Amino acid sequence: QVQLVESGGGSVRAGGSLILSCAASRDVVGRKCMGWFRQAPGKEREGVATINPDGARTYYADSVKGRFTISQDNAKSTVYLRMNSLKPEDTALYYCASNHVLRTCNRDDYRYWGQGTQVTVSS
Repeated sequence: QVQLVESGGGSVRAGGSLILSCAASRDVVGRKCMGWFRQAPGKEREGVATINPDGARTYYADSVKGRFTISQDNAKSTVYLRMNSLKPEDTALYYCASNHVLRTCNRDDYRYWGQGTQVTVSS
């Protein structure tokens, strides 16, 4: 079973930065699609960023392009999300997810999910 555990969430002021980490079980990072998703109260879950198993291709939601960066460390079995220039609208519960490789990693129907980590941005 794939296990994913997020960490690094917290409360920051607008314009600040946070780095989220996702610790994955064996043979996940580097072998499967990885992604970050988020859900704010009263809103549907949305994709934030995804990365291919080899790390060569990444995808970002338009709302975070230029501000967020997804990366991975295969040896540490960890995926990261660097968030810069945070805005109040970035406030949400952020989920790490993993999926078997299909046609593309840029999709919402991921199979495995972490428990989420809260990010709150104040103005």
